[in-house]
Amino acid sequence: MELTRRNAILMGSGAILAAGLPLRAWAVGEEAIAAFTGGAPVGEGDITLTAPEIAENGNTVPIEVSSGSASEIMVLALGNPTPSVATFKFGKLAGSRAASTRIRLAGTQDVVAIAKLEDGSFVQAKATVKVTIGGCGG
Repeated sequence: MELTRRNAILMGSGAILAAGLPLRAWAVGEEAIAAFTGGAPVGEGDITLTAPEIAENGNTVPIEVSSGSASEIMVLALGNPTPSVATFKFGKLAGSRAASTRIRLAGTQDVVAIAKLEDGSFVQAKATVKVTIGGCGG
């Protein structure tokens, strides 16, 4: 392939576009958090997120979220093209405020769970999941 000015411009544009995609996904995740919290501050506290450190298959990654006083819990996978994974709602008579599911991860990334507590405050928990290719664990 001959490197012409036109080819150089096309390759440079493609590189800039590819570099901006993760930032766009992060911005979509931040927008989802802001919509869920209404712009309220998010602290640390009464929420537990359990996820594996290493997932050998990104198609089925088991996670579990729980909180003692949550009315809603939202789960996000910030590295996915569509970060919103699930929102769990709990009523006042819920016997347990916990949920478990399997999610799909596009690659190594942070999984975030944000809980809206009964008093109206918000807390979060975060876990980094390393997705390996080929199941080598490294």
